[in-house]
Amino acid sequence: MAKTPQHGTADAPRRDAQGTRLRLLDAACELFAERGYERATVRDIASRAGANQALLFRYFGSKKALFGEVMARGGHEQLRTTPAERLFEVALRGMLAGGANGADRSLEVCLRSIGGSDEIAEALRGLGEEYADVLATLSESETGDLRADLALSWLLGIGLMRVVVAKEPLASADPDTVCALVSGALGNLLESLPKDGAAGRESGGIPE
Repeated sequence: MAKTPQHGTADAPRRDAQGTRLRLLDAACELFAERGYERATVRDIASRAGANQALLFRYFGSKKALFGEVMARGGHEQLRTTPAERLFEVALRGMLAGGANGADRSLEVCLRSIGGSDEIAEALRGLGEEYADVLATLSESETGDLRADLALSWLLGIGLMRVVVAKEPLASADPDTVCALVSGALGNLLESLPKDGAAGRESGGIPE
């Protein structure tokens, strides 16, 4: 009598495929954040994931589609799950952490990938507009949209100087100190932000 396959054995290929797909996503996120879209090659992504290039194309279809999934998993997920009043701080801390402790690196990917193809530029512009739309809800001013754009510009500028330019002392500054200083001033732009933000509580207030 033929033996009935064990469920564990039958599910093994599916688990292996899911694991490989996740490793490819993780590797792509890391390399896009480190090098930007154009300089992160399919070969390097597959190598870091410990997978064959053919599997990358099987699971994602193209490098651009992989980039889209990286952004959807990171930035769009952050937008979907983060309360508006915490979005700026969560995004800022993610950039300051540089991927440590599983921090989202979507904005790092944006900074490194600016100036890429028209399709990539359009995707990044769309993500920026989504962040700005959420931030604009934190102001009741007639200039709320402009205030949101200024806040987003500040966020990306901090990331640019720390991540890309590596300007000291910002490049090595303590994340809690940066968040406390920025959050203390951000309320002038987005007046609906909590006055006793999480950044101030965690660091014991704004440093002198």
